Amino acid sequence: MDIFNVQDLTSEFAVIDVILVLLLSFALSVFIGWIYKLTHRGTSYTQSFVFTLVLNGVIVALIMLIVGSSIARAFSLVGALSIIRFRNAVKESRDVGFIFFSMAIGMAVGTRFYLLAVIATAFIGLVILLMTRLNWFAREMNNQILRVQVPDGTPFNSLFDQAFIKYTRASELVCVDSVSGGALTELTYSIGMKHANQVAEFLAAIKALNGGNKVMLLAGYNGTDL
Repeated sequence: MDIFNVQDLTSEFAVIDVILVLLLSFALSVFIGWIYKLTHRGTSYTQSFVFTLVLNGVIVALIMLIVGSSIARAFSLVGALSIIRFRNAVKESRDVGFIFFSMAIGMAVGTRFYLLAVIATAFIGLVILLMTRLNWFAREMNNQILRVQVPDGTPFNSLFDQAFIKYTRASELVCVDSVSGGALTELTYSIGMKHANQVAEFLAAIKALNGGNKVMLLAGYNGTDL
C-alpha cells in the first residue's frame, strides 16, 4: 500500500493534500496577521487576537478539507459547532473584517482553490495597506471632547463663547453634570479646533474663564478606541 495515500481512510485526499492545505493556510494567515499588525491604529491591539486570526484561517481550512463535498458531514459539523459560544466583544469594526478575511482564505485553501487563495490574500492585503497609507475616508476635521469644571451656579451659557469663536470652527454643549458633591458643574463640549498648534493657548483661555478649575481636552478621540 502506498504510504503517501490514505484512500483506505478517507477515499478523498492524499497526505500531500493535507500538508499543502495546512502549510499554505498557515502562511497566508500569518500574512493576514502581519497586515493587521501593520495597519492597526489605536490602543486596543492584542497579540492574542492576531494569534486567533492565524488559528482561524488554519482551522477553517482543515474544516473545509474534512467536510469536502459531503452534505452529511457539513450538517454534523454545524451541529457540533453550534454549542460554541463567543462572549468577547469585538472592539473595532475592522476586526470583524479581518476575521472574515482569514475565514474566507481558509475556506479557499481547504477546498483546494490554492491559486485563488494566494491571489485574493495578496489583493485584499494590498487594498488594506493602500487604504491605510492614503488614509482613505478620514474626516478632514476631527472633533475633540472638552471637559470644563466651573463653580456651581455659574452662568455658563455664554461664558466661553469668545474663546470658542476665536479658536474653534464648531462647538456644541453635549453634557452638563454636577461633580464634587454639587460644588462644581462639569460641562462637556464637542469642539473642532481651527489650528492644532493653538491647543495650549486655547486651554489657557478657557482656564482663565472658569476660575482656574479643571480643564481637560480629549484630542483625537475619534481615532483612538477607548
